Amino acid sequence: MAKKLFPDAKSALEGVLKNDILIASGGFGLCGLPERLLDAVRDSGVTGLTFVSNNAGIDNEGIGKLLRTKQVKKMISSYVGENKEFERQYLAGELEVEFCPQGTLAERMRAGGAGIPGFYTKTGVGTLVAEGKEVKEFGGEEYILEHGIFADLSIIKAWKADESGNLVFRKTARNFNLPAATCGKMCVVEVEELVPVGSLDPDCIHLPGVYVQRMIIGAPYDKKIEFRTVREREDA
Repeated sequence: MAKKLFPDAKSALEGVLKNDILIASGGFGLCGLPERLLDAVRDSGVTGLTFVSNNAGIDNEGIGKLLRTKQVKKMISSYVGENKEFERQYLAGELEVEFCPQGTLAERMRAGGAGIPGFYTKTGVGTLVAEGKEVKEFGGEEYILEHGIFADLSIIKAWKADESGNLVFRKTARNFNLPAATCGKMCVVEVEELVPVGSLDPDCIHLPGVYVQRMIIGAPYDKKIEFRTVREREDA
C-alpha cells in the first residue's frame, strides 16, 4: 500500500497543481474548509483555476484568498454572498460565474464520483437555470439535463482518518466534503487527527480510503464564524 500521509500541504500537492485545472473544494461557509490546502494552492502561484464549491468563502477566508490573488478564473457555486471581492470581479467581467442550485450542485459532484455523466432534475425548470440546457419530458413533467462534475483535483477536510485514508467527518462539516472528494481524479485531504488502522468503527466511516490518495494533518485549527450574533445584556 502506497504511503498516503505527507508532511505538509505543499508536498501533498506537489506534481498535482497546474494552471487551468478544475478543483472541487469541500466546505460550507467557513465550516469544513480545507484551509491548509487552500493556502498551499494560493502559495503555489497557479492561475486560471476553476473552483467547484458550495460558496466562494468570504473576503480573505477560504477561496476568497485565491480571489484576492486573482488565481481563479471561474466559480461554479450555489451561493456567493458575503464576498465583496467576488462581487467586484464578477461585475467587472474579471470572473466567470456558473450559478447552480445547491442540491443540484451536490448531485452533480456525486454523479461525477459515481461515473454518471448526466441526470435530469426538475430544479430550475422555467428559470434562468434552465437556459441553454436540454429539456426532456417524463410522465408529463419537464426536467432539465445537468452534467456530472469530473474534477482534476479534490481538496477536502475531515475530522479523523486512519493510515489507510478511511475518513470520519464531524457533524455538519461533512457537508460538501464527501461529494467533492469522490468527483476528483486525485483527492487530497487534511485531517485533524490520524489514528492507526483498525481504530475506526467500520460502520462509522463516512468515506472509504479508496477515494483518498494523499493526506496531511492540518491541526490545530481556529474556529471561524462568519457572523457572530449576540444578545445585548439587559441591565441588572
